[in-house]
Amino acid sequence: MVALRDSPARYSHILIVEDIEGVRTSLVKIAQEAFPQAGISGCGTLRQAEQWLEQHPEHTDASGGNLLTLIDLGLPDGNGISLVRKLNAYGPHCLPIVITIFDDDITLCKAVAAGAQGYLLKEHPPEIMVHYLKRMEQGEPPITPRMARRILACMQHLLAASLPNEEAVHLSPRETEVLSIIGRGFRVGEAARVLGLTDQTVASYVKSIYRKLNISSRAEAALEASRRKLV
Repeated sequence: MVALRDSPARYSHILIVEDIEGVRTSLVKIAQEAFPQAGISGCGTLRQAEQWLEQHPEHTDASGGNLLTLIDLGLPDGNGISLVRKLNAYGPHCLPIVITIFDDDITLCKAVAAGAQGYLLKEHPPEIMVHYLKRMEQGEPPITPRMARRILACMQHLLAASLPNEEAVHLSPRETEVLSIIGRGFRVGEAARVLGLTDQTVASYVKSIYRKLNISSRAEAALEASRRKLV
């Protein structure tokens, strides 16, 4: 996510998908300040957002201009990542931006893989969000340097994993089992309960896995587990 899909664009409409009314109101104000020329609509659930898209085909076929969607991931009727994926399929005139409380590597990488064109945290002050959103019209993705570095780390591991390897790294059966579990997002304590082992034992397996695979985060472990078809 180095730059937005194509050349800088102006957005004719902003769709805000957020279930908490107070937060949605705040995001409306942020969007109005960042894009004063755009129309703004709000939805509180995934289904409402899908219905809005069905009822406004001009925004999905580009005849109504560029659509920018600010999407919360923790919606009451589903994960916002599915909406990111749907918007991404419409084409470059529909830009999904994630605005969430989740700052873990796995959620970040899943959102980017689904087609998110930006990733902002709700903890950011309104003026910071306005600043990053305004930069979109210069072709810059709305994402902080810290999150951008984490995306690069995930992509570096993915690229390294895709390159030819003279000798595949061998994991023991137990290490493979642990990788398959943490690759699904489980933490050490949760994995220990699933396997009937102590936290310390699982932590030792995780340390060995990270050392063998030359990785350092749960997001990289999830990518490696996916590459090995363990999840």
